Amino acid sequence: MIQLSRRRQRLQPKKIQPVNEKMDAPPQKEESVLQNIQELGQNIVPQQPETSIHSISIIGQVEGHLVLPPQNKTTKYEHVIPQLVAIEQNPKIKGLLVLLNTVGGDVEAGLAIAEMIATLSKPTVSLVLGGGHSIGVPIAVSADYSFITETATMTIHPIRLTGLVIGVPQTYEYLDKMQDRVIKFVTKYSRVTEEKFRQLMFCTDQLARDIGTVMVGKDAVDDGLICEVGGLGEALRKLQELVDEQEAGKVVH
Repeated sequence: MIQLSRRRQRLQPKKIQPVNEKMDAPPQKEESVLQNIQELGQNIVPQQPETSIHSISIIGQVEGHLVLPPQNKTTKYEHVIPQLVAIEQNPKIKGLLVLLNTVGGDVEAGLAIAEMIATLSKPTVSLVLGGGHSIGVPIAVSADYSFITETATMTIHPIRLTGLVIGVPQTYEYLDKMQDRVIKFVTKYSRVTEEKFRQLMFCTDQLARDIGTVMVGKDAVDDGLICEVGGLGEALRKLQELVDEQEAGKVVH
């Protein structure tokens, strides 16, 4: 009887899995590909490797205490500041790369971001792509080492106030003090002198409707604002070099 039951089991046809069960994975993959095409315009997205380098982008307009219209591309300082705190506290992150393509924005918000980058205990490198205008200048120079691409530009101009301006001496004094804060910060964290920076800020023969200076790539390096002309590869290599130097210093001590 046992032998007969075994034979019957052998002769019984094998259960065929439903086609739908086998096709569960491919539809998910197709959905992922379609989502990548819809969101990013490409079917394969490069995966972020395990790395000790973290990057932050400062793009569009630096948004301060007032919310800008929804059509504006903005960098919200209340999003960037917690990231910088987390970078400082995370032992796995050894260095920070700051990518800039900004038109400027809120002065105090920009200075707050710049101060935090400048006071990080970990190596930092900034890279100006496209533009690093207005309050983007202090953010760019706040890193330990700065790069600018050949085609990128930086606009240096006096601080402006928006909204109601009261015509009293105190208004001018407030504006002058705020301007001094920017000038002192930039001259502290770059090679440009205060005299040269003020000269660039109040230049009258470059901008048609305003005063200031537009600097392209190498001009920013020649005047001492930025350390070197270079791109992403050079910025990452320099940052890794700074990380290695800091790690070697820790070993020595």
